[in-house]
Amino acid sequence: MGDARLLQMAETISDFGGDELRSLLADMRDTMQALNGAGLAAPQIGVGLRVVIFGVQDQGGGASRYPDADTVPETVLINPFITPVDDEIIDDWEGCLSVPGLRGLVPRYSTIRYQGFDEYGALIDRTVSGFHARVVQHECDHLDGILYPMRITDLRNFGYKDVLFPDSSQQDE
Repeated sequence: MGDARLLQMAETISDFGGDELRSLLADMRDTMQALNGAGLAAPQIGVGLRVVIFGVQDQGGGASRYPDADTVPETVLINPFITPVDDEIIDDWEGCLSVPGLRGLVPRYSTIRYQGFDEYGALIDRTVSGFHARVVQHECDHLDGILYPMRITDLRNFGYKDVLFPDSSQQDE
């Protein structure tokens, strides 16, 4: 947080399957795995392109970092477009690899349709809800220069995770 690249609008990708995209995706996967995140956007590693990756695997009753979360399929999403399915908004706690150590209560659409392309240029079109919808919205916000604290409506619900959740294992996304 504070890096100007995180506040810029990312650029659309037109070259699918090229070496530059393959290299970027390898770097993003390595970074997300090393940090044990649920998702990552290209601007978070200093690349201003409209690329996000995300995924959380079920490890017996939910992923270990996200015990209450449903499985989110590992996805590369390029040039995404999000459409809310209805007006229902749910507040839930979020963290971010770009805002380490902090948590905030963030309002997000509960159900969305997202469209975009995979790394080979094939169309992705999914309608999702719950944690999956939250992760996609959070990561796609990065492509528009939005960090989750900008969406918090009451700053009393924003703080250091070890103070807000002293007995919890909440992680950064």
